[in-house]
Amino acid sequence: MKATILQKNQNTCALYPQDCVRGMQEHLSPGSVNVVVTSPPYNLGIRYSHYDDTISRQAYLQWLGEWARVVREILHDDGSLFLNVGSKPTDPNVPFQVLQVVQQHLRLQNTLHWIKSIAIEKENVGDYPGITQDVSVGHFKPINSPRFVNDQHEYIFHLTKRGDVKLDRLAIGVPYQDKSNVTRWASAKNDLRCRGNTWFIPYETIKSRANDRPHPATFPVQLAEMCIKLHGVAKTALVLDPFLGIGQSALAALKLEKDFVGFEIDRAYFDEAVKRVRAAC
Repeated sequence: MKATILQKNQNTCALYPQDCVRGMQEHLSPGSVNVVVTSPPYNLGIRYSHYDDTISRQAYLQWLGEWARVVREILHDDGSLFLNVGSKPTDPNVPFQVLQVVQQHLRLQNTLHWIKSIAIEKENVGDYPGITQDVSVGHFKPINSPRFVNDQHEYIFHLTKRGDVKLDRLAIGVPYQDKSNVTRWASAKNDLRCRGNTWFIPYETIKSRANDRPHPATFPVQLAEMCIKLHGVAKTALVLDPFLGIGQSALAALKLEKDFVGFEIDRAYFDEAVKRVRAAC
């Protein structure tokens, strides 16, 4: 399958309009990928442009197992897979079923939580600089149900071959709130601490879903960028997204000056990804 090859400075972005399982086997050598950042279809009935997101759960999980097996083959021994998986209130088990299948091939090293929206009451933070009143930030799809609460969170499972990959935790670190820690601890000398496993990354405000978010289930570029940084930019040469969508992970890789490979079977999403990446080059 012919790729669209785009160049930004010294970095190459290869985008294939092809099924990822076959594509990874054809175009990627064993151990050649340092970081995989991706979000496969959730099998929750999401209305994609062409893909059927309503196949049987058994068939879906079997397919994911095949996908995970190939990912393990092309992943570097010290590589990282960042797997974004969501759910819906009426079917909350999907992320854990997916994880169970993928763990047959890779080991879970970290569980990260992508927080899309959060509410913070002033009384709960006390005398906190900058917070003078209740805060509610981020975007979510409201649920009108007496049984469920609004779903404002997704998982990012960090998987590796052995569970012992060293990370660049401070690459996405945050400043200490209590500055006395900077002088108290040698590890705090740069006024940075580990962000932890909760990442608040809101969607950008959109005026038109058709123009601003032409894909129903994409993650922000910032999320992919943070995953690559956490793995370690210096030791990353090649980033892969087997489910390219509209190219969010490609944009993150190019921003960090890394080579990228992506696969997408939906031609409309593929063309949108090519357009967005080309504009960034």
